[in-house]
Amino acid sequence: MKCDIAKKCGSCQFINQGYAKSLEYKNEECKKIFKDLKVNVHPVSGMEDPYYYRNKTIIAFDKTYNYGLYEENSHRIIPYKSCLIHDQETDAIISKIAVLFRKYRVSIYDPQRRRGEIRHILIRRAVKTNQTLVVIVSNEAIFKGSKNFCNQLVKAFPSIKSIVLNTNKRQTSIVLGEQEKVLFGKGFIVDELCGMTFKISPRSFYQINHDQCEALYSKALSLITVKDPKIMDTYCGIGTIGLIASKNAKQVIGVELNKDAVKDAKLNKTFNKVENIKFIQGDATEFMVEAAKQKVDVDVIIMDPPRSGSTETFIKAAVSLKPQEIVYVSCDPHTQVRDLKLFRKLGYDFKDVYPYDMFPFTQHIESIVLLTKK
Repeated sequence: MKCDIAKKCGSCQFINQGYAKSLEYKNEECKKIFKDLKVNVHPVSGMEDPYYYRNKTIIAFDKTYNYGLYEENSHRIIPYKSCLIHDQETDAIISKIAVLFRKYRVSIYDPQRRRGEIRHILIRRAVKTNQTLVVIVSNEAIFKGSKNFCNQLVKAFPSIKSIVLNTNKRQTSIVLGEQEKVLFGKGFIVDELCGMTFKISPRSFYQINHDQCEALYSKALSLITVKDPKIMDTYCGIGTIGLIASKNAKQVIGVELNKDAVKDAKLNKTFNKVENIKFIQGDATEFMVEAAKQKVDVDVIIMDPPRSGSTETFIKAAVSLKPQEIVYVSCDPHTQVRDLKLFRKLGYDFKDVYPYDMFPFTQHIESIVLLTKK
C-alpha cells in the first residue's frame, strides 16, 4: 500500500518504505539511544497488522469543504480521502460530515479574518466496542441545524454514540476549548482494554493504538515481582494502567494533574467496581515530594511521564521512599535515558529495555524499563 501525501504530511516517515524498514530503523535507534547505559535492548515489539491503528483523528476543513491533514510545519491543508493509519470508520464518517457541511452551508472558520464556525473535527474510536465519538470544534457556542445534522450522521453511522460541540475562541494551535455542549448521546464513549472498561471523553488521554497499548501495559505489569504490592501510579491519566494493576495489588494510588482526566479516572473506577484504588488530582512532582515528607509506604512506583520526561525533584523524592521496584514507561527514550542515569546514580539499577512500536511508520518509540533497588 502506498500513501500519496506522505512527503507533504510528514507524519509517517516510513509509510512508503514498508513496515520492516520502519522496525529496522527503530531497532537501530534504540541501540544508539541506550548505548551509554550498557543494558540489554530487546527487539522492538511491532504489530502483526500495522495499518489503520489510530483511534483518534483531528481534521481541518477549507472554505470549499475540502478536508485534510495539515502540511508538516504549517497550517496548509492537504486534502485526502483515506489514510493508511486512520481507523477506516473514521475516514468514512469524515467524508459524510463534509457532505453535510456543504448541504447545510455551515461556515468554516477563517483564522486570518477570525470569522466562521468550524475549526476542526475530532473523532475518537473505541475499537473494541465499536463506538465513535464525534467532536465538532467551533468558534461559536451554537451550532444551527445541529438536530438534523446529528440525526443524519447517526443514521448513516450507527457506531456514533455521541456528538459533542466544543467551543474554542482562542487564537491558538490548541485544538480543544474549555466549553462543551453535548448534541447527541452522553458526551463520551466506552472502550475495553485489558479486560476492563474505560470512559473516553473529548479531552481524555487514551493511547492512540489500542492493540499495542494492551501489549505495552501487559508487559509493563508483568515485570513487577512484588506480591500484593502497594502501588503509586504517577502521571496516571484516566487511570488505565493503575486500574489494570489493581487486580494484583493490595492498593493503588493514582495521581494526575489534568482535572478532566481525574474525573474520568474516578468514573472508570466506578465502572469497573474497583475498591482498592483512589485518584488524586495534582502535579506528580509535588505529590511525590509530599509523599516523601510523610514517608508513605510504597512497594512499586509506576511512572508514565510526558515526552519531556520526569523531573529531578520527582526522582529524588521517589527514591527516598525506597520502593522495591519502579516501572518506567516512556514515550521518549531520550528523556528516559536522562532520567535513568539519575536513578542509577541514586541507587536503582536496570538491565533490560523493552521498546514498543506504538506508532507504526513514524519515528516514535515507547519503551519500558524495570528499576530495582540495589
